[in-house]
Amino acid sequence: MPDTVSFGYEDVAPSEKTRRVGQVFSSVASRYDLMNDAMSAGMHRLWKDQFVRRVKPRAGEAILDMAGGTGDIAFRLAQSGAAITVADINPEMLAVGVERAAERGFDELVWTEANAETLQFPDRFFDAYTIAFGIRNVTDIPAALREAHRVLRRGGRFFCLEFSTTVWPGFAEVYDAYSHHLVPQLGKLLAGDAESYRYLIESIRRFPDMPTFEAMIRDAGFVQTRAEPILGGLVAIHSGWKI
Repeated sequence: MPDTVSFGYEDVAPSEKTRRVGQVFSSVASRYDLMNDAMSAGMHRLWKDQFVRRVKPRAGEAILDMAGGTGDIAFRLAQSGAAITVADINPEMLAVGVERAAERGFDELVWTEANAETLQFPDRFFDAYTIAFGIRNVTDIPAALREAHRVLRRGGRFFCLEFSTTVWPGFAEVYDAYSHHLVPQLGKLLAGDAESYRYLIESIRRFPDMPTFEAMIRDAGFVQTRAEPILGGLVAIHSGWKI
C-alpha cells in the first residue's frame, strides 16, 4: 500500500483517508437519497435497477452487499428471495438502513459492520458480492478486491456499480460543470454540508477509468471481467467471475 492515497484532490496518509471518509458518511447518512439525487440528477435509481438486473439474484443464494449501509441495493436484491448480508464500515449508515428496512418490511436482511479490506467472513462463503458507489471510498482498493474474491465461492460473481469517466464528447464538460459547481451548493442548501459533497465529487475525478479499474479486478483474481458503460461511462457496471 502506498504512503499516501487520494482523498478528493488531496493526497493523505491511508489512516487519514479512512478517518475522513468515515466523517463524510456519518455526515450524509441521514440524507443519503438526497446526496445521490444531487450527484446523479436523480438517475441513480434507474442505474441501481439496471445493476441488480445484471446481478440476477436467485432464491437460495447468499449475497454480500458491501458498503450497502442504507439498503438501497439490498432491498432490490432481497425481492428475489436470496439471503442478503449488508455490510458497511460506517455504523451511522447501517442505522439508517436498519430503520428503512423495518419501515419496508425487510426483516430477513442481516446487517453487519465490516471493513471491505479485512472482511470477517470465511473463505468461499457467498455466491455473489455487490458494491454500489462504495469502492472509490475504500482506502486500499486492491485489498478490498482481493477480499471480495476470497469470500466468493467458485463460480461466484462480483458486481460493482461506480462513477467513472464518460467518453461522450461534450457531455463530460457539462457534467463537470454541474458536479463541481452546482452539487456542493446543493449540498450546502439542502443538507448544510457543502464540503462532504465536494469530496464525493472530487473522489469521482480521482477514481481510475474503466480499463484501469477492470485491470485491477483481474489482478485480484477474477476472470471474464467486463465494464458496461452507462451514459458513455459516466457510470459503469463492472463484473467478474471467480473460478
